[in-house]
Amino acid sequence: MTTVPPPARNTPRWLLAELTYACPLQCPYCSNPLDYTRHKQELSTVEWQRVFTEARAMGAVQLGLSGGEPLTRPDLPELIRHARELGYYTNLITSGYRLTAERVAELKSAGLDHIQISIQAPEQTLNDYLAGVASYEQKKEVARQIKQQGYPMVLCVVIHRHNIHLMQDILDMAVELGADYLELANTQYYGWAHLNRDALLPDREQFEQAEAIARTYKEKLQGRMKIYYVVPDFHEDRPKACMNGWGTTFLTIAPDGLALPCHEARILPGLNCPNVRDMSIADIWHHSEAFNRFRGFDWMEEPCRTCPEQTRDFGGCRCQAYLLTGNPAAADPVCSKSPDHPRIDAAIAAARTATAQPLVFRNSRNAGIHAA
Repeated sequence: MTTVPPPARNTPRWLLAELTYACPLQCPYCSNPLDYTRHKQELSTVEWQRVFTEARAMGAVQLGLSGGEPLTRPDLPELIRHARELGYYTNLITSGYRLTAERVAELKSAGLDHIQISIQAPEQTLNDYLAGVASYEQKKEVARQIKQQGYPMVLCVVIHRHNIHLMQDILDMAVELGADYLELANTQYYGWAHLNRDALLPDREQFEQAEAIARTYKEKLQGRMKIYYVVPDFHEDRPKACMNGWGTTFLTIAPDGLALPCHEARILPGLNCPNVRDMSIADIWHHSEAFNRFRGFDWMEEPCRTCPEQTRDFGGCRCQAYLLTGNPAAADPVCSKSPDHPRIDAAIAAARTATAQPLVFRNSRNAGIHAA
């Protein structure tokens, strides 16, 4: 058997700064941890600036500012200015809730390069139900203000059972708003989405119908709007190459300073994720147990260890493997070669029979209530 050489030790290129877990919305598919209220010791302005500086010195060029809702941080313009001085391309990932024209102008003046906003649904009742606040019309106005400030209109809609039947309306809404980029992000089942999986996971027929509609619009709008359709894991037979390979490209810093190879990695048992308050970014990246745990291929179990596709998908998602099997080193059960693949079939079957399953909302304001 030919031995696969380990991948070259890269340096981080993309830094995701989760500035806060605070958020006025209650989305039932939020990727923040279920126990987010326990992690309250947010990094200070100075600490975030040091993180930006150290990661930039290692070669990071893309900076995502997310949360929670990053707009709740009063120091956001100051952080953006520091990032601009360092030479980052900065991307604000926001719900857009309460983002006024004046605030957009302030962030642009600070040097922000890019704004991505999310809308929960293409009509007010469902959008406001999922968000937990009356936000639909205000979000649409924010989209227009972003365009007026000269930014590309980048729109994200998370797709799940409650809105997948509205795919054509979602695309028409994007056209109406003049979106330059539209991300149709099929729900990834981590965090709150994992908790609500039975209530959120559509069946294969719904996915196929929605994908066909998106494909038609992608062809029709070629040259006017770029449409990205994030393929759903649970209806595929091969896993995604999670994070482009563990510890090769992406670095996430949580609000409390925990350094993560992916934004969900804190759920993995025994990973011993380091904190930027205790280690430099360089030491975290090169020497920490967490960032080396699933690098390369030596950690792999069968069937991944001898699979010819290992250099393409890196065994799939470690967090998904853990959530579905209890073993973070297992082959991602999405893969049809995995002995645990029947768990995917069981999850799909469970969701199919749970049509009245109530949603559990992130902020618990409407917990136990579900849409008709």
